[in-house]
Amino acid sequence: MFSAVKSNIPKLTHIIPSQGSGRVGAVTSLADDVFVARCNSLQIEVYDSVTFVLKRHLTVPGLGSRVFGLIASLSNSCLCVSDFDHNRIHRVELSGSNAVKEWSVGSKPAGLSMNNAHNLVVACCGANKLQEYTMDGILVREISLQAGVTSPRHAIQLSTGNYVVSQNRSGAVSVVTVDGQVVHSYGQSQTSDVGQMRNPTSLAVTSNDDILVADVMNNRILSIDRSLSRAQELALSVDGGINQPVGLCLDEPTGRLYVCEFSGQCRVLVFDSVKV
Repeated sequence: MFSAVKSNIPKLTHIIPSQGSGRVGAVTSLADDVFVARCNSLQIEVYDSVTFVLKRHLTVPGLGSRVFGLIASLSNSCLCVSDFDHNRIHRVELSGSNAVKEWSVGSKPAGLSMNNAHNLVVACCGANKLQEYTMDGILVREISLQAGVTSPRHAIQLSTGNYVVSQNRSGAVSVVTVDGQVVHSYGQSQTSDVGQMRNPTSLAVTSNDDILVADVMNNRILSIDRSLSRAQELALSVDGGINQPVGLCLDEPTGRLYVCEFSGQCRVLVFDSVKV
């Protein structure tokens, strides 16, 4: 049975401050590292996942001012960065050289994920499509989103093979097939105690296909069941509230959720004991 929050209340255990370097656009984690992308920066910040001490910076030459997608691959030992302004993906080697490779993608790439085949999935907001690439930048497949899905900001493949897609402008979340056809949606036409979403962006999906959504302009995180039939607000206690949570990263095995703020103090909030 779906339950947005079980008996353990998520605890705010750490805060990564703004470092005085601008809004946070995306966050992801891998092993002992947490990666943070900020606007108007050519560098990705790398923090220790235990102490949250800043360890180093990864320089990404030519990176645009807006980054809304980060994903790290253990098997490929690399970090992929979406460049919203220049329609590119930058791949940074993590094995020591920090060499950067880049390739062109569809218009306004936003959220990134890895699918069941361990390929990179890019939500191309301006092109209204999803693109799947190998981690070497070879295009595998394009999914042109059909009627009812616009402005995709993030897409994650479910265990069924379908994709859950957030739609920033329409305020909806949809499940679509690999042909881009809508299976079902949760959005403005839905009646719910939580009300309508406003500018949903980043997603996180559990092993049971339940979904977390960054509901940016409502300053909250929603938890939606796998059938997109019910939604609840995730109970996250933060002094002063969460300010425009544009990015999410869920480490389900440890119950840790990273939330990055696009306004206010521009922090990365770290919650433990999160159960979906």
